[in-house]
Amino acid sequence: MTFEETSVGASVGAILAHGVRTAGLSLKKGARIDEATARALAGAGVERVFAARLGTDDVPEDEAARRLAEAAAGEGLRVGVPFTGRANLFATRAGLLRVDAARVDAVNAIDDALTLATLPAGKRVAAGEMAATVKVIPFAAPREALLAAVAAAAGALSVAAFLPLSVGVVSTLLPGLKPSVVEKTLRAIEGRLAPTGARVARETRVAHATGEIARAVRETAAACDVTVVFGASAIVDGRDAVPEAIRRAGGRIVQFGAPVDPGNLLLLDEVAGKPVIGAPGCARSPRENAFDWALDRALVGDPMSARDVRKLGVGGLLTEIGARGLARTKADAP
Repeated sequence: MTFEETSVGASVGAILAHGVRTAGLSLKKGARIDEATARALAGAGVERVFAARLGTDDVPEDEAARRLAEAAAGEGLRVGVPFTGRANLFATRAGLLRVDAARVDAVNAIDDALTLATLPAGKRVAAGEMAATVKVIPFAAPREALLAAVAAAAGALSVAAFLPLSVGVVSTLLPGLKPSVVEKTLRAIEGRLAPTGARVARETRVAHATGEIARAVRETAAACDVTVVFGASAIVDGRDAVPEAIRRAGGRIVQFGAPVDPGNLLLLDEVAGKPVIGAPGCARSPRENAFDWALDRALVGDPMSARDVRKLGVGGLLTEIGARGLARTKADAP
């Protein structure tokens, strides 16, 4: 591709590199200059323009963007109609965006002309939501670079669909815990589930005692696809009442604690081969926290492993929630 300032008469067949706006004439950059356009320019008193001409090895921007986007789009994604060198990828179903970061990085390292940007990996997306975009920076991409990018992008993106799972909720009770707190908690989780097609199928309230919790978890896990335990008191150790109840129910502890704030006290378990989530106290709020990430993974049939949780630190400091109260000490406050 070449760029040059040229007379209007010699610009036919080229691409307008800069927009032209004069009395009675407005042309955007990227416009193809044909005979009629050249006459309009001349009639408006424009004598010279800055124009680009594609070479035989150049792929026009819209075609290049479409081809790269189609290569990157896996299951659950569709490519929109390209325009001005941009092709957007939209989710065709509600779920979690899967991103092969190495492939995306490889695409962006091939040539300055080609870029691929995505929403964060693991982000919840709704059907119709834009999940990624391809932008060809100039008016064309080198064919060889495009072919390399298409190969690198293959299968880079997909959307893991939410499954219409049944969710069981176990709430533990202690003297002083108001029923309204439990009701608010149920409304919060129902709100989280609403966009996913999952539903609360069973709700149980028991005393905050290991034996009672174990029985409730065992029965709920047998009846539901996913179990969530809201403790009346925060889980403070892997040997606390809730994790010990999981063990007594025949389950195993996957991970206690997460490098995410809010949500440090997240507990992930498995009972009868099904995911059980010990919710941190912040999960009573509808605001985003570590519980949301764990719940979403369970709802696409891919529960988090301990390794998954331990990799959440980068980006794990979420927006501060003023309503969640102060830390146990103010010693480190500014």
